[in-house]
Amino acid sequence: MKLNDQKSIAVLPFRDLSVDGSNEFICDGISEEIINALAKIDGLKVISRTSSFFFKNHKASLDEIATKLGVAILLEGSAQIHDGKIRVRAKLIDVEEDTHFWSETWDRKLENLFETQDEISLLIADKIREQYGHLNISSQLVNSPTKSVSSYEHLLKGRHHFYKWNPEDTHLAIEHFEKSIALDEELVEGYLGIADSYSFMAVAGFAPREEAWQKSIAAITSAKNLDPDHAGLNYMLGMQYLFTEADFARAMQYGMRSLAAKPTYSEAHQFVSFLHSIKGDFKKAWEHIHYAKSIDPLNPETKFYEANYYYRVGENDKAKEILNELLEANDKNLPAILVNIYILIQERQLELACQTIDKIPEQALTPDERLGLFALIDAKDGKSTTHLQKLEKHAQEPEAHHAHAYLFLTYANLGRYDDAFSVLEKLFESTSSILLLAFSDPLGVPIHSESKYLEFHARVYPKIGEKTKVKKARQSDHTITKEQVEKIQTYVESERPYLNPSLTLRTLAEQVEIHPNQLSWLLNESIGKNFNEFINHKRIEHFKQLVLDPDNSHISLIGLAYESGFNSKTVFNTAFKKEVGMTPKEFQKSQA
Repeated sequence: MKLNDQKSIAVLPFRDLSVDGSNEFICDGISEEIINALAKIDGLKVISRTSSFFFKNHKASLDEIATKLGVAILLEGSAQIHDGKIRVRAKLIDVEEDTHFWSETWDRKLENLFETQDEISLLIADKIREQYGHLNISSQLVNSPTKSVSSYEHLLKGRHHFYKWNPEDTHLAIEHFEKSIALDEELVEGYLGIADSYSFMAVAGFAPREEAWQKSIAAITSAKNLDPDHAGLNYMLGMQYLFTEADFARAMQYGMRSLAAKPTYSEAHQFVSFLHSIKGDFKKAWEHIHYAKSIDPLNPETKFYEANYYYRVGENDKAKEILNELLEANDKNLPAILVNIYILIQERQLELACQTIDKIPEQALTPDERLGLFALIDAKDGKSTTHLQKLEKHAQEPEAHHAHAYLFLTYANLGRYDDAFSVLEKLFESTSSILLLAFSDPLGVPIHSESKYLEFHARVYPKIGEKTKVKKARQSDHTITKEQVEKIQTYVESERPYLNPSLTLRTLAEQVEIHPNQLSWLLNESIGKNFNEFINHKRIEHFKQLVLDPDNSHISLIGLAYESGFNSKTVFNTAFKKEVGMTPKEFQKSQA
C-alpha cells in the first residue's frame, strides 16, 4: 500500500456503553465531530459521516469495512456517561497489519465535551502523523458551536432523529432543533437543522410544499444573518436558488462558497458536480463527483449523482449499473427510477419504459409528469398523440412546470424547434427549475445543435469562476536550516530521548524548540522517515548494543527492548523484523 493511501481513515460510530443506551446521540455527535475535525487536515483522507455510519449496527469485518471505504486506518471508540461525567475510549487500527497501534481512555466532565473532542481529535491526528508521515496539524481542530451544553445536546438529539429520514422522526428533530436555538439563539447549526428538516419534508411530500419551503427559507435567513460564510448554509442556499429560483448562476456561486469554507464537504461536491454536468462542463463535473466518491462512497446520493453524470455524458451502461444497485437497495428511489426511464426512452426501449412508468405509484408522480413521460415516448416513436394534446393544454397554466419541461423535450424530438424555444422562455418567466434541468437533458439532443439553443445556453449558464483549490501550507512554514537539522540529530544522539517510552513528536519538538509541523516535515523530507520509524530505528540500534553486551546476558530480550524505549512487545517485534529482516531471537543467535 502506498504512503498516500495509508493516510486515510474512517471513524466508525462510537458505541454507547451507558446502562440504558440513552446516550447514543452523544456518541454519534462525538464521532461526527472527530470526522469533521480530521477532515480539516490537508493530506489526510477522511471518510464522510454517511459512509462511515453505514456500518452502524452492521456486522462486518474490519477488513471488509476498510475495503469498501478505501481506507488503511479505522478508528473505533465508545463512550459511557454517568452522573455528569463521560468516559471515552478510542483506538486506531492498522487494517493491513491487523493490529491497533494506539489506544487511549479519557475521563472528563460532560460539561467539557467540546474540549475533550478537540483533545481526542488532536491526539488521533498526531498518532496518524507519527505512524504514517507528515501532516500539517492546527493547534485546534474542534470549535465549540455553543457555550450551552444543553443547547448542544438538543442539537445532537435533533440530528439523531433527522438522520432516520422519516416524517415522525423529522418532526421530533425539528422540536429538538427549536429547543437548541431557544437555549442559544446564535446557534447556527440549530437553524440549519430546522431548514434541512423542512426542506426534506417539502421534497419528500411529508408536509405542504409551499409552507415547508417557507419555513426552511426563514431558518436559512436566520442562519445567514449569523454566519454568512458557513459551509452548510451556503450549500443550502445553492440548493434553494437552483430548485426554487431556477437561478443557475447564484446556485453555482453559493456552491463554490460552500467548498471554499469546507473543501472536504462531500454534499457540496456532489451538488457542484451536478451543476457542472447540467451545464455540460463534464471535466469539472467528474473532478467533483470523483472526489465525493473518494470520501463518501456508500452514500446513495453520491451514487445517484455519479449515475446521473454517466447518463449526461452518454455512458448509459455505467449509469444503469449504479441505478440498478440503488434500486436493489430501495425500489422506491424515485430519482433513480426516473433516470432509468430516461435511459430506456433514449435507447428506444419504449415498451419497457411504459411498463416501468405504470409500476410507479400514482401519488409518486404528478399528473403532468406521468402525462409528459408518455408524450415524450410517443414523440421518440415519431408520433404526435392525444398525450401531447393534453400536455399542451396543461402547459397553458403558468405554474405547470412539469408540463413545460416535458413539452420542451417532446417538441425537440418531433423537430418542432420553434415551439420548443417558445416553451423555453417560460424558464425565465416562471423560474422553473424543472424546465432548467430538462433544458440540457440528453433526451433533448436533437435541438442542442441549433444556434438559438446555444444562445439560450449562454443565458441559462453564465460564466462563473471556480476557486476551490485547497489552500496549501506556505513553504516558509517548513523552512529548516542545515544548522537546525544538525542540532536535532546531535540532540537525539547525545540526549537519547527515544529511551523514554512516552516520547511523542510534540514532546520531541518542544525539546528541540521547533514547531511540531516543522519537525514532522523535517523527519519525512530531510531524513526520509516518519516519526515512529525514526525513533524505533534509534531504539533498535540501542537494543542491538545491549544484546551484544555480555553483562546483559541475564536479561530477557523483551526486557532489553523495554530498556531501549519500547513499551509494547508487538511493536518491538514488528519494528525489529521490518528493519533487520529477522526476529530479535534470530538476531541474537546470529551474533553468538
